[in-house]
Amino acid sequence: MKILKIFILPAFLLALYSCSDFLEKKPLDAISSSDYWKTPTDLEMYVNQFYTVFPNETRNDFNLLEGNSDNLILSGFNATLAGTRVVPASGGSWNTFWTQIRSVNYFLENYHTVTGAPSLWEQYLGEAYFFRSYFYFSLLRDFGAVPWVSKPLKDDSEELYKARDPRNVVMDSIVADLDKAILYMKSKDKAAASRLNKQVALLFKSRVCLFEGTWQKYHANTPFGVQGSDGAKYLALARDAAKELIDGGLYGIYRNGDPRTDYYYLFGQQDYGSNPEVLLWKKWDESLGLVRWSPSIWGNDLGITKELIDSYLSIDGQPISKSALYQGDDNLRQVVKNRDPRLEQSIWVPGNAVNILGSGDTTFFERADIHQTGSYRCVTGYQLKKYSNAWGDNLKANYYQCETGSIIFRYAEALLNYAEARAELGEVTQADIDITVNKLRDRVGMPHLAINSITADPGWDYPALSPVINEIRRERRVELAFEGNRLYDLLRWRAHSTFTGKRPLGAKFVQSDYPEMVVGTNVFLDQKGYIDAYQKALPNGYGFKPERDYLNPIPSVELTLNDKFVQNPGW
Repeated sequence: MKILKIFILPAFLLALYSCSDFLEKKPLDAISSSDYWKTPTDLEMYVNQFYTVFPNETRNDFNLLEGNSDNLILSGFNATLAGTRVVPASGGSWNTFWTQIRSVNYFLENYHTVTGAPSLWEQYLGEAYFFRSYFYFSLLRDFGAVPWVSKPLKDDSEELYKARDPRNVVMDSIVADLDKAILYMKSKDKAAASRLNKQVALLFKSRVCLFEGTWQKYHANTPFGVQGSDGAKYLALARDAAKELIDGGLYGIYRNGDPRTDYYYLFGQQDYGSNPEVLLWKKWDESLGLVRWSPSIWGNDLGITKELIDSYLSIDGQPISKSALYQGDDNLRQVVKNRDPRLEQSIWVPGNAVNILGSGDTTFFERADIHQTGSYRCVTGYQLKKYSNAWGDNLKANYYQCETGSIIFRYAEALLNYAEARAELGEVTQADIDITVNKLRDRVGMPHLAINSITADPGWDYPALSPVINEIRRERRVELAFEGNRLYDLLRWRAHSTFTGKRPLGAKFVQSDYPEMVVGTNVFLDQKGYIDAYQKALPNGYGFKPERDYLNPIPSVELTLNDKFVQNPGW
C-alpha cells in the first residue's frame, strides 16, 4: 500500500495574481537551477509539495465535499445546489490550480538536467505528469475548457493571453499526461510505500475518463456539451483503464469474513500498509503533530439525508418499496433492520459501541446529536459512523487529535468505474457485474445483482434510463458514500431534476427522545414528521439553475485581463 508522508517545504507567499501571472512567474519555492536539479533527490523533494493536494491535516475533506451533495448536508446549505452563487472578483480554486500547474511546468522544464540512470528519477517524472493531470482535471471539472499550457511562460509569451482550448483538446492532454504517468511510475510491487504508483494512475484515469464520457453524453446538445461527441471515446478509455487495473491482480476487496463488520472496519484503521483494497492513503501520527478530526464521534455539523438512507436495499436485494422485509423508519433501529449491512455500518444506531476500552468496558451510542450546537451537532438525525474507530480515535480526549488513516484511492472505485463504463457503452454483461458490483455485495452478504431480473423501483432517480444503469448508480452511491464523489456524479449525469425544488430531509423526529427540543424553535419538521433542516433557509427548495450552475463562474478579473476569455454559460 502507498502511504503519504509529509515533507515541509518553503511556504508559498501568494498574492492574487491573474491566470497569466500564475503561469508566467517561477514557482516561489523554486531553487535556482545553478544549485538545484542535479540529483534524483532534488526531483523527489520538489514533487513532494504536490502531495498536499490530498486531505489536509485537520478536517475530513471527503466528508466536507460530500456535504455539497444530496447524501450529506451541513447546517448551512450548499450554494451550488441552492443556486445562490455570484461571480467572484478573483481568487478561489481557479488561482490555486493555476499556481500548481505553473509549478509542475517548471519541474518539467528542468528535470532533464539531473544526472543518473533514468531508473533513479523516472518515478518522479511520472508523478509530475500525474499531478499536472490532477490539477488540469480539477479546472476542467469546475470551470470547463481552459487554456492548455505545458511550459513555463515568459513576460512576452503569447500564450499568456490565449483563449480557451476546446474541451476535447484539454481532456486529450490530460489523458496524455496520465499515460506518461502510467509509463514512468513504478508498479505497486516495486514502488516505494510512500508514493504514487502506476495503479493509482490507472484508477485516476478511469475516474477522469468516466467523468468526461458521461458529461459529454448527458450534456450533449446543451451549452455544456461538446458538439458532435457522445462521450463514447472517453467511456472506452475509462473501461480499459479500470480493466487493466482489475486484471493486474495486485489489489482486491478487504474482507475478514464477517459481513456485519467488514465494511465498517475498512474505514477505521490506523495503518493500511497491508490492506489489499487501498491504493493510496495518508498516515497520521500524533507524536509528529500530524492529526485529523474524527468525523464520526460527534455530529460534526453534518447530517445524512433520508434520500440516501432510502436508497439502501433490503437484505433480500429488493428496494424498500418492494420488499416485505422493510420495517419502516419510525426509529433508527427500525431503519437498519433487514437492510443492506452497509447501512448500519455507516450510521450510528442506539446500542452501537462507540468506545471500547482495553478492560472491555464499552460506551454505547444512545441518540443522534441533533440537540447539540456547533460542530457537535448532527443536522438530520442520521449521524455518520463511517470512519470511526471504537478502539482508537474514539477514546481520545480531543476529537481533533485522531490518527485513523485517510484512504485516498481504493480499489472498489475501479470496479464501479468499470461496471458503469460498460453499461454506458451498452456492453455490460452478467460477467461484468459478477466481477464488480457482486464482489462488493459479497463483502456484506447481499444478494447478487442479476441484470436480467431487476425489480423496477418506483424510487429510481433516473426512470428513463435502463434498470442496470439505475442499479449501478445505486451501488456507487451506497458503496462510495461520504468519499467525496457524489456531487460530481450528479453534475456529470446532468441530474438536477433529482434535487431542484426539493429540500433534503432527515430522520423521523421522536419527541420523547429529545424532551429538551421544541418543534418549530430548534428543530423543524415536514408534514410527515421528518427533520427538515432547511425549512426556513430554503422554503422553495434547492434553486439550482441548470442553464448556469453546472460550471463555476470564472473570476471577473480574468475577463478584464484577457479579452479572449468568455464567461461560462449563464453567468
